[in-house]
Amino acid sequence: MTEPESVTPSGGEGTPVRLGRVLVATDFSETAEVAVGWAIEVARRHGAALHMVHALTLPAPIGEYVPATADFGQELLAVARTKLAAAAEEARAAGLEVELEVPIGVPSQSILRTAEEIGADLVVVGTRGLTGFAHLLLGSTAERVVQRARCPVLTVHPGDAPRRRIRTIVAPTDFSAGAERAARVAHTLLRGFEDHARLVLVHAFHMPIEYTAYGPIPTAVGYLSDVGADAQERLDLLAGGFAREGLTVETVAREGYAPDVIVEEATARNADLVAMGTHGRTGLAHLLLGSTAERVVQHAPCPVMTVRQDEE
Repeated sequence: MTEPESVTPSGGEGTPVRLGRVLVATDFSETAEVAVGWAIEVARRHGAALHMVHALTLPAPIGEYVPATADFGQELLAVARTKLAAAAEEARAAGLEVELEVPIGVPSQSILRTAEEIGADLVVVGTRGLTGFAHLLLGSTAERVVQRARCPVLTVHPGDAPRRRIRTIVAPTDFSAGAERAARVAHTLLRGFEDHARLVLVHAFHMPIEYTAYGPIPTAVGYLSDVGADAQERLDLLAGGFAREGLTVETVAREGYAPDVIVEEATARNADLVAMGTHGRTGLAHLLLGSTAERVVQHAPCPVMTVRQDEE
């Protein structure tokens, strides 16, 4: 197994990004199976150890007179361990170091606790699993993991393609610290897939909708032009810090509603992944992701990796 990489883009700031241990959570659903495939590929490309978790929730007593027996709980645990071992066969066949764990408790809490205990550098999770509630954006487990995990979280949708090489990552930026950290994680991730790899830095700007109520404003065109030119200059400066051999860094400064621009760019470029910070400049700490990230996770045509902004 190769030594895990730790890199900082030249000219970049912040703590170097490392991908040495990948945790993937599975509930044995079809979506979770796809998530496991993505985790295997990332771990294989980066020489990372893979930690597979299935969180087991023991059933509550069924009525006052039919308690769940200890034997029943042990039988469930044995079945879960057997299924998890079977799910790990592909990873071991790929030559990965694999650790298995079946913690008992609330799934999101078990996943987060395990990620902390093993020092996970990336958590991979399916966005709905077995719940079947199509109206939910993530499902309660994935939602809580994305919200609270200290490390980046890769969410895989039910309709996402099976595991594939990651060659193009779209990284939206509002030039905040959280967006810059997400771009650095994407930069590191692409090191394992350096064959025509592309990092696309995207900044969207627009005239706030409340101003359009006043009708056409003569200076609006000039205002947007100045904003676009400034954004492009900042993007070019940012891109210079990520340049390296084997990687093409592209920049896009577009007028438009940020979630729509990001999804459109990801679709047009057949992106394998979107990597973005959770909050940026919104400052709304009570929101799970911030409105932009939330909408991108919901509508992106590929998996989305969210990177939480450091509290400091």
